[in-house]
Amino acid sequence: MPALDDFVHPTVIVSRAFYGVTNLAPIKTAVEGIAEAMINPHGLFVGDNLITMGKRLGFLDDKILMDAFLRNAETVAERGALWRIVTLVWAARTALRVEGDFVECGCYKGNSARIVSEVVGFADMPRHYYLYDLFQHDESMPHHSMLEHSETLVDQVRARFSDMSNVTITQGRVPDSLAVAAPEKIAFMHLDLNNADAEIGALEVLFDRISPGGILILDDFGWMAYQDQMIAEVQWMLKRGYRILELPTGQGLVIK
Repeated sequence: MPALDDFVHPTVIVSRAFYGVTNLAPIKTAVEGIAEAMINPHGLFVGDNLITMGKRLGFLDDKILMDAFLRNAETVAERGALWRIVTLVWAARTALRVEGDFVECGCYKGNSARIVSEVVGFADMPRHYYLYDLFQHDESMPHHSMLEHSETLVDQVRARFSDMSNVTITQGRVPDSLAVAAPEKIAFMHLDLNNADAEIGALEVLFDRISPGGILILDDFGWMAYQDQMIAEVQWMLKRGYRILELPTGQGLVIK
């Protein structure tokens, strides 16, 4: 059985990225028990509050995706979120069939957007990537703090995308910051604001701009800690005739 936080290709991934737990030891014991009970302990994915077994994990054979992922995912949390990144890459690749730019509200360190950009070759495309975040935190702000929130994070993210002239990074509170810079047509949109009001505000401004066939990914949709977002977004979408698919990764998926 591989040690926690190891990546073993092509059959097993085990990560320490679990949330809402006080002790990883019982999880490790349980995973070891699962592996021992399997006739063939392949296709095991453990991390990001997700445990699956006997799955093909075919995305591990996607060299372009995995190279970009391993170049950019550095922390335990970032590596544990591999399946979320796989979902985003699928959505971005699929969205290339339709007109429009790319949007990420809540880009934090720019990790997911950077991986998506490298996989699809975004720097050479006649499209634009719009990234939004507050990049810092104080007690007056509605979102919770993240480890690397700081006054300098926005500059770090701008430096991270300095080789891509078709990326615009806007600092400010969504949806207010959408008035500073926003696309008229959207092919791919990723919402990860950890805040129901902000995400509904973003949908109010941007959803109608998503092209037919465009794809929306809601990062926090299926997580218990953010169930207020699920409630608000389900109601908002139902009024417009859409249903959100809850994914095992905790993400929500809507195809326009």
